[in-house]
Amino acid sequence: MVIAVFWLSPLFAADTWWRAALGAALALVTAACVMLRHRSPAAATAGAGAATVAAGLLGVCADPMLATAWCLYALARKRSARIRNSVVALVCLFALLLAVTGVDTGSPDHPGSRVVLAAAALTAAWLLGTAVGREMESAREAERARVQLDVAREVHDVVGHALGVISAQASVTRSLPDADERELRGTLGDIETHAREALHEIQALVRGLRNSGTTQGGPGPTGRVPSIAELSPMIDDARAAGLTIDAHLDAVPDAGDGTRLVVFRIVQEALNNVIRHAPGARCSVRVSHADEEIQVWVRDHGSSVPGAGTGSGLGLQGMRERAALAGGTASWRRPPGGGFEVSARLPVAGRR
Repeated sequence: MVIAVFWLSPLFAADTWWRAALGAALALVTAACVMLRHRSPAAATAGAGAATVAAGLLGVCADPMLATAWCLYALARKRSARIRNSVVALVCLFALLLAVTGVDTGSPDHPGSRVVLAAAALTAAWLLGTAVGREMESAREAERARVQLDVAREVHDVVGHALGVISAQASVTRSLPDADERELRGTLGDIETHAREALHEIQALVRGLRNSGTTQGGPGPTGRVPSIAELSPMIDDARAAGLTIDAHLDAVPDAGDGTRLVVFRIVQEALNNVIRHAPGARCSVRVSHADEEIQVWVRDHGSSVPGAGTGSGLGLQGMRERAALAGGTASWRRPPGGGFEVSARLPVAGRR
């Protein structure tokens, strides 16, 4: 509205019709530049500045570069230094032309007021736009880092679990001296199944990233959230890999998607760690539901089988991060009686 007053008022005071017509045309050009400032901020800023200077030379505009400042704000939010600096130099040239030509620079009592207003408006637009652009860039970088972390967790959980089960099944089969052909074929079939499922999940994860750019809080990599009941087949796979598991799984029908996914991944990672670091161990798995909270507890009792190594700790850290994203907590410890224990507490609805 203020910009319109600066542009329209001098039109009615124009001494000739052609000045009024040119002023109206330049006003339309400026309005178009303002409307296109988000699509092409550099061109919009240059166009608005040129139209303002031309109208000032004709004496049919009193705008102290406010429309140009509006476009300059949109430009300053961009992070292309070359384009921004070029247009800023052009805008400064326009402001200098207003001052040098002395065209409509203000009232008789304050002849430089329009130049001062133009300088203030352009400076404020530039500083504000640059600050907002910097905040937007920081937010984009944080989002990229979060997505990368989400992908790393998903790949670690999906591929790590599949490879752990495959390795354990192959090791168990190799240790059986009297394994017949049927038993070997069955184990090879299980290995093939796990490898194919892991491949499908990774492919689905890539498709999901291309479609949405994120994996946080929504469906798993297959585009669907696994239910807590689906922990049973995963536990059976761990048993086939040599673990002795005592499992108790409560149904949680009102659990949110994010919470169900976190429960599934925590149990998956905990069992995978047992397979890798305590092969053949006895293990207990509990998923219980009480007081709007889901409690997850996985403990192994150690193993005398050699070969248990030291992991990187990324899986455990991933558990804690997943639990925190769902509004819960995850922890682990080595109980006095030996073995390793993982526990988590998660709100039923989750915090997504």
